[in-house]
Amino acid sequence: MDALADLLQGVRARGALFSRSIMSPPWGLEFRNPARLTLCTLLSGEAWIVPEHGEPRLLRAGDVALVRGPQVYKVADRPDTPAGVIVLDAERCVRPDGTDLCEQLCLGPRTFGEAPTGPAVLISAAYQVHGDISERLLSALPPLLVLPDDQGPCALLRILELEIDSEEPGQQLVLDRLLDLLLVLSMRCWFNMPEANPPAWYLALSDPVAGAALRALHADPARTWTVAALAAEVGVSRATLARRFTELVGEPPLTYLTGWRMALAADLLRDPDETVARVARRVGYADGFAFSSAFKRTRGVSPSVHRAAG
Repeated sequence: MDALADLLQGVRARGALFSRSIMSPPWGLEFRNPARLTLCTLLSGEAWIVPEHGEPRLLRAGDVALVRGPQVYKVADRPDTPAGVIVLDAERCVRPDGTDLCEQLCLGPRTFGEAPTGPAVLISAAYQVHGDISERLLSALPPLLVLPDDQGPCALLRILELEIDSEEPGQQLVLDRLLDLLLVLSMRCWFNMPEANPPAWYLALSDPVAGAALRALHADPARTWTVAALAAEVGVSRATLARRFTELVGEPPLTYLTGWRMALAADLLRDPDETVARVARRVGYADGFAFSSAFKRTRGVSPSVHRAAG
């Protein structure tokens, strides 16, 4: 396990909302779905994606765009083409005057358009994102990023299109897993691009000392870690570990561990079947009082107040 894998587990698709739009120019779609993360890709044609704030970005067939929400954004054949359709969610679309368009534009399962064929085919998929772990990943993303693919739509996108057309048993699960794979590949690609600004922990994963320490902490966050124990696990001195980890990650090892434990605990506390004492043990605290103190110190509220708010 590593830090990226742990964070991506937090945004794993469960019942993700998919739609395919088949468009002919001039066309414009305004998306008002308040999803925290949406993936858009073109299977054919070209389009412009216009974020709520920032410059329009060109989207070619095979490119993948990740939109961090909630925000209103437009996808159109040209940046200045007005939106003729407002998409409220995967099953509701209206004209700018509020007139319902779902029956008029519905072409099949999750597919909308004025005709069954057209030069531009857009797929969008909205994640249902919840929890503190997910927020740690989303905070690393810009409001809009576009990942170019000069080769055009890959085999994975073609499989996704076929599954959107299908209504076979287990189809939603297949779509969710395909979307998960697209997100993992997209995030890895983005973090490795020169213009990206990945979080410090991601860059540290390639370091033999800090990366090994991060993987150890994420593999077993409940272990009674000390700097000495972590240094022994990595095979370096305490001083070397502390210096290298702090230099690359931006905080000492045990400070990072506390933050990760509290993110895990915050999500676990939302489960009504989990007691505070059990959550404390699962994140490495034998003493419920010590856990509550640490949680309140880092989160500003007690575990019980956090649970009630959730």
